[in-house]
Amino acid sequence: SMNPGPALLVGGPGAGSSDPPVPADPGPGPHSLRYFYTGVTPGPGLPEFIAVGYVDGEQFMDYDSETRRAVPRADWIERYVQSDPQYWDGQTQNLQGSEAWFRVGLNTLRGRYNQSGGFHTFQVMYGCERSGGSVKGYYQIAYDGQDFISLDKERETWVAADDAARITKQKWDRERSMAQRYKAYLEQECVEWLRKYLEYGKETLQRTEQPQVQVSDRPSRDGLTTLSCWVHGFYPRSVAVVWLRKGEAVPQETIQWGVVPSGDGTYQTRVTIEIDPSKETDYTCCVEHSSRTEDLRVAWSEWTEPKSKSSVMLIVGVVIGVLVLVAAIAGAVLCLRKCRVSVSARGGPIPVVSGPGAAGTCCVTPAVGQRGS
Repeated sequence: SMNPGPALLVGGPGAGSSDPPVPADPGPGPHSLRYFYTGVTPGPGLPEFIAVGYVDGEQFMDYDSETRRAVPRADWIERYVQSDPQYWDGQTQNLQGSEAWFRVGLNTLRGRYNQSGGFHTFQVMYGCERSGGSVKGYYQIAYDGQDFISLDKERETWVAADDAARITKQKWDRERSMAQRYKAYLEQECVEWLRKYLEYGKETLQRTEQPQVQVSDRPSRDGLTTLSCWVHGFYPRSVAVVWLRKGEAVPQETIQWGVVPSGDGTYQTRVTIEIDPSKETDYTCCVEHSSRTEDLRVAWSEWTEPKSKSSVMLIVGVVIGVLVLVAAIAGAVLCLRKCRVSVSARGGPIPVVSGPGAAGTCCVTPAVGQRGS
């Protein structure tokens, strides 16, 4: 039967030696520290074991069975590590132990489910979250993408998802200290490390960036219109976006497309609603985010009314821009031809001419936007 679960990651031996003073409370949050472990059936192209750590949804470390080292994946944790190299040795030792446990566990579960071959996955998710004064913690195991067993932290017992998991539950419940140990970690040590990490990375993790909002529309079916509210460039990740009709929220009619990373350290999301423009046009996208003291509202009418005029002006602007570019290229070619003639005639370098009276001569022009001295 399965042995107790993998070692839960903490600071690692020696980490206390260079800890900063007890960090200040990072505020109401929510703030979270989460780890994801994945073991897979041996095969080409995939490490058999991978572990990834996140603070507030931002990856800060990982480990895999090919490198067999825990490594930093965020600037702020790298800076901390410079003062305490033992930190990563502790993380690495814990994860090497977890890797071995995963290999045994995967074989055990294949036997439990009478599987002789095929590709299988074994996953553990655990972590803690602080929001206001409340603390949440969880420890969950899945096999082939389905729940297997999880910790009931309050009752200090294990919850089995099926018959195969009940064997593990009976064994782990007999070792009552195991559930108590995991509960203590999730409620105390995990939360304390979350506070430390938030302090180490406060310039990144505790910053706020205000959302930008753009509203657009497109024709839908049967004369209806789909309104889209694109919210982007915000941090932290937590955001609330809803469409208002005549100032009233209509969440049941709103489609949320999920919050995703933008790739530059900020997040974005899109929220749509299908409307009948012949019946009602008073729609506003409302955004709530911790970077703002009050909500941000952008009305659909602000975008729809000037649309035809702005489209024409945009086209005119593009045409003018192209003509200017063509003229500039033609002038540059002409200028170069003149320059070549003057070089061959004089046999010396081309003088750089600037200031008044330089127009029409062969000269090096300053970059666009550059101010004269």
